Amino acid sequence: MSFDKTTQSEETLWHDYLLSKSPATRESIILKYAPLVKYVAGRVAIGLPSNVEFDDLVSFGVFGLMDAIEKYDPSRGIKFETYAISRIRGSILDGLRSNDWVPRSVRQKARELERICSDLENKLGRSASDQEISEAMNISIQEFYELLSEVSSTTLSSLDELWMVHSNDEDSVRVLDLVRNNESEDPLHQVEMEEIKSTLASAIDYLPERERMVIALYYYEGLTLKEIGEIMEISESRVSQIHTKAIFRLRGRLNRWRKSYTEI
Repeated sequence: MSFDKTTQSEETLWHDYLLSKSPATRESIILKYAPLVKYVAGRVAIGLPSNVEFDDLVSFGVFGLMDAIEKYDPSRGIKFETYAISRIRGSILDGLRSNDWVPRSVRQKARELERICSDLENKLGRSASDQEISEAMNISIQEFYELLSEVSSTTLSSLDELWMVHSNDEDSVRVLDLVRNNESEDPLHQVEMEEIKSTLASAIDYLPERERMVIALYYYEGLTLKEIGEIMEISESRVSQIHTKAIFRLRGRLNRWRKSYTEI
């Protein structure tokens, strides 16, 4: 995603702000990257219940943008857009979680689906088919698809969810935060980060082809579910179901990795 050039270059804006911390310069940076907030909010909004207002997502995202501006370090060689997207998305997700927008019954169903997907994969040594999952849940295949649609909103955090390295939030990382820090001298932390990235990459490679394609098109190519549906020649709701299945499979594999890692 690109943004319009301002009268000041990006480098000049950041140079001035880091030197002066001027509120006026900070405001200029916020205005420059405001479209990024709407872009991220638009992607998060996909699959959310109709009672969630888009303006609320934007409001949550602005706080993330402001946090990103305060914490951004150009010397790390990371583009601000890359860094800010993670912070904006995280702020939106935190705002949604704090408002408890998903009913408890839906979260319970989501946890049960995640558990069954994980158990079946362990037992079968491969990804379970839709039929196998529905049979394990004692529901029809049609009821399974309806369940996927119902719990799809719980997967919006998906690959940006906090993956716990240890047992508390201070030791957590976001997938999009797994960027090399040249100033880090903690070899254990470096190893943990590499392990998480390797495990996630392996989990994605292990997905069935259609689910792997949806993940690639959505997260790496930045397409919407509607655009993915047009490419794959299936409905947007079907893409949403495939995405939901993929996320639950990934969660199951990463959860098993966490347990095995913490037992070491």
